[in-house]
Amino acid sequence: MLEEFLSLVRVDKFKEIYAEDVSDTQFFGFPMQSIIEAEKRLLSKDISSLAYISMEYGLGNSFYNVFSRRSPTSSRNKISKHGIFSNMRIEDFLFSFQIDNIIDLPIYSGGLGILAGDTLKSAADLGLSVMAIGILWRKGYLRQNFWFKYGQVPEEMVWDPWSFPGLIPLQNIIKINFKKEYVYLRLWKYYVYSYDKKNVVPLVLLDSDVEQNPPYARNLTDQLYRSSDLAIKIAQRAILGLGAIRAVKELGYNIYRYHLNEGHAAMAFIEEVVSTKQTATELRNKFIYTCHTPVAAGHDIFSFTDVENILAKEHSTILKKYIKDDVVNLTKLLLENCSSVNGVSKKHKSIMTMQFPEFKDKIISITNGVHIPTWLSKSIFDLLFKYKDIIGDFLKEPALLKNISNLRNNRQFRIDLWDAHQQNKRRLAAIFSRWRLKENVLTICWARRIAQYKRPSLLFQDVSRLLSIAKQKGQIQVIIAGKAHPADNLVGTYITEIMNTIDNLNKEFNFLRIMMLENYDAFFSNLLSSSVDIWLNNPLPPFEASGTSGMKAILNGVIQLSTVDGWVAEVEDKNIGRFFGYRHREGQPIENEINLRLKEDSEALYNSLEELVSLYYRTYNNGNINYESEWIDMMINCIIESAYFNTCRMVLEYKEKMWSF
Repeated sequence: MLEEFLSLVRVDKFKEIYAEDVSDTQFFGFPMQSIIEAEKRLLSKDISSLAYISMEYGLGNSFYNVFSRRSPTSSRNKISKHGIFSNMRIEDFLFSFQIDNIIDLPIYSGGLGILAGDTLKSAADLGLSVMAIGILWRKGYLRQNFWFKYGQVPEEMVWDPWSFPGLIPLQNIIKINFKKEYVYLRLWKYYVYSYDKKNVVPLVLLDSDVEQNPPYARNLTDQLYRSSDLAIKIAQRAILGLGAIRAVKELGYNIYRYHLNEGHAAMAFIEEVVSTKQTATELRNKFIYTCHTPVAAGHDIFSFTDVENILAKEHSTILKKYIKDDVVNLTKLLLENCSSVNGVSKKHKSIMTMQFPEFKDKIISITNGVHIPTWLSKSIFDLLFKYKDIIGDFLKEPALLKNISNLRNNRQFRIDLWDAHQQNKRRLAAIFSRWRLKENVLTICWARRIAQYKRPSLLFQDVSRLLSIAKQKGQIQVIIAGKAHPADNLVGTYITEIMNTIDNLNKEFNFLRIMMLENYDAFFSNLLSSSVDIWLNNPLPPFEASGTSGMKAILNGVIQLSTVDGWVAEVEDKNIGRFFGYRHREGQPIENEINLRLKEDSEALYNSLEELVSLYYRTYNNGNINYESEWIDMMINCIIESAYFNTCRMVLEYKEKMWSF
């Protein structure tokens, strides 16, 4: 079988680096047979396969489907120390957080990448013939450091792809033509396995750090979302789009449709027009597009002159033919020329049709989800497995989680659910024991990409009110985590503001304990979303297209405290927590996202929080637990809703409505 694998996959430096980890039966500890079958399907002329293209992928491979490696793994691929900024200064000074674990493949920045990774996992779970294409970011996104009075101080990340378990370089080198010269790209592969290891989705990654390129070109794929240089930003979009089409042809895959995850990959359409000499009309059925943002900064818009300075003439000529404005708007390019377009929640579809009314008849909604085997904690899995005769095989069919409604009045299930949650919370408290985190104290988490419209500082608008709730209703623990784009100086001020607030509460840690974690990633997301009591989500409506962090939390019975936007608008009446703040009504004009409504929404947040704190301590009081409490009802409702908010359902919708397998 090894010989067959090497005939299908031309691994570079196989004998020198990878021979110990790839054998007749095993690929870094996983079944080789699954890879052989997937590669043959993609090459078959009798099977139509799909290519999924995304700028980033978050796979959570530090804790899910972890490859093993007999050969040494570089220390650069291990999780390094993370600082914590809290209102306990001595602990912050003396200790740091570290788990001896491999890093996640550092080719993502946040939720968009996690969603892309979860999509591939569910495609594998369902046995679909899909491959994916992205970029091998040599310096990742950023390494985050918190410096008091300076906020977030970004640092370059350095990792070693040559010794990363499961990642293999190919002998295949492609080239794309820019205006002044060719840029060469090495192809790498990483196999995304299904939860049962029976199927895989190959992920092909493009890397410009090859000897054939001049120094500037070797750095084009170093940092994800590098925006300090406009030419590099445009070149990265070109590498993803043009390179994806060239990679598919180089590998000989029989791809009948391309799914472009966000507008970053729009140049793939231009490359296909150039390479096939077909018209946009002839090719429109070959491309579908998912838009993930209503925020202006999320749409790539460039002047034609700037794009023309990067692209070869054959590409810029075609691009000019198919743009209808004075600027190159990659979102509109895809809206115009893709056969199908979707927003990522029902609310987002509504907003898209307001932003792009000329395309309203083309836009559909397919709400995002999360990959259940990745984000389901062990204690909740064990609980659900215990009741599998009533629930069913929820890993194979996540929709069966709705059967938990049959256990709502089962007292033993309610006891077991509380105990499973407390088991997760004890783990969290043990990990952060240096900061005196307690399992019997209400714990709130706000963790996601730090952006202005997500309002990271909303909880701290009136610290005296927050402290009053903690003193009068019960102790509160707060965990904050997230990265801001290194060039986003405005958002950096929010981080500084939060840090100043935390520091000013040093004398109040007996009532209100606050921790801010560096380097939020998939590992921390997995830990926090399964272990806290309340998941706080407070974007300014209607600028959250979907959001998925709360979906991970409800899967583990963690209740929601949220504004009504994105996916949350679909569960407002499901009693999974409390909802507050400004609401954007159907058809209402979209206001400027600069008006953050901090004062009025923070007051609404405190009112809802006070209600929840009171309910929590009526449910869990000095070790006495009220198993009939509404709190446990809400926990049950949360898990029931996961029957819908998962990528198995999402991928099946894509398959039916857009992929047309």
